[in-house]
Amino acid sequence: MSILAQRLGRIRPSPTIAMSAKARELKAQGRDVIGLSAGEPDFDTPAHVIRAAEEAMARGETRYTDPDGSPELKQAVCDKFRRENGLEYATAEVSIGTGGKQVLYNAMMATLDPGDEVIIPAPYWVSYPDMVLLAEGTPVVIPCRQEDRFILDPGALEAAITPRTRWIILNSPSNPSGAGYTREDMKKITDVLVRHPHVWVLTDDMYEHLVYDGFRFCTPAEVEPALQERTLTVNGMSKAYCMTGWRIGFAGGPKDLITGMRTIQSQSTSNPCSISQAASVAALNGPRDFMEANNTVFRERRDLVCSMLNQANGLSCPTPEGAFYVYPSCAGLIGRRTPDGEVLENDEDVVRYFLDGEGVAAVHGEAFGLSPHFRISYATSTEVLEEACRRIQRACAATR
Repeated sequence: MSILAQRLGRIRPSPTIAMSAKARELKAQGRDVIGLSAGEPDFDTPAHVIRAAEEAMARGETRYTDPDGSPELKQAVCDKFRRENGLEYATAEVSIGTGGKQVLYNAMMATLDPGDEVIIPAPYWVSYPDMVLLAEGTPVVIPCRQEDRFILDPGALEAAITPRTRWIILNSPSNPSGAGYTREDMKKITDVLVRHPHVWVLTDDMYEHLVYDGFRFCTPAEVEPALQERTLTVNGMSKAYCMTGWRIGFAGGPKDLITGMRTIQSQSTSNPCSISQAASVAALNGPRDFMEANNTVFRERRDLVCSMLNQANGLSCPTPEGAFYVYPSCAGLIGRRTPDGEVLENDEDVVRYFLDGEGVAAVHGEAFGLSPHFRISYATSTEVLEEACRRIQRACAATR
């Protein structure tokens, strides 16, 4: 008899982490592999943030904090929401977790009962459905097509809502597509949600500051203040602040919800790292000029990758508004044969072909709930991206 719980049968390991691990394994074996599967900025954490961590350690701030975050960091988060999003939260309405992933997980565990439904537009971040399943909820996936800019259709949302709908999860700019909701797009969605007061809104704003070409970020409770009393606004330090390894995420929401999430966290990990919290205070309250410089580089990389992939036989790559991913369609490759005679039957076959044939690691679209696509992260050097895209072009040209 297995010692493992039945709930593990509902989920799978993260496909993005699995592909990154596979790329590292092949590199260790001596293979020439370019890994484009990890969602992690290649820029260093800003120097003033590192100094703040050093100073916190020197002051002896190395002990436990409150289970869901220090008062100083909660206040910095409140100030951030007020300053950048026009949202008012008290510190009792803020939760700090070990990364945005824990914040999302806590919310699902604190609110879902068996059979509760969570609407998830696809393509989605790979962890959303599995978190819902672990909490014994039911993911309800709504496909959002490339020809619709990967944006949720309000009519499809209306049709998906049932009496069992507990949450909708929104993510703009999106992982994996980079698609961003304009204020007009978001207003159409919030108009639907206002009509269904039993539906709560979880908005994952992790890529808020990673936007290009004048795109203006907005968040649901900002667009429709009437939704704030049933919205959890999630964000974190990982992406724009280049602090992935520091593991700090945060959220603002109604006090009862935050209290429930605090209970979950107090009986699991308890407080996030005290040093990371001190560094995050400095990051939220400090200068942000590095973001503009980083975004200039990201935009140049985005344009390079989109241009080169659109020159590849069988691929179609839209230009995203934000994040650091592209999500090209590989529909033109499905049904073709590789030089070895294997038929590419789906997007998983395509990314396996790229890896085996040319040493480029990407993540297949099925992992994100929408095929036939694949995700590439352009958070790496221009030289590496150019070589990776040349290899993909060569792989596509070799099919018949």
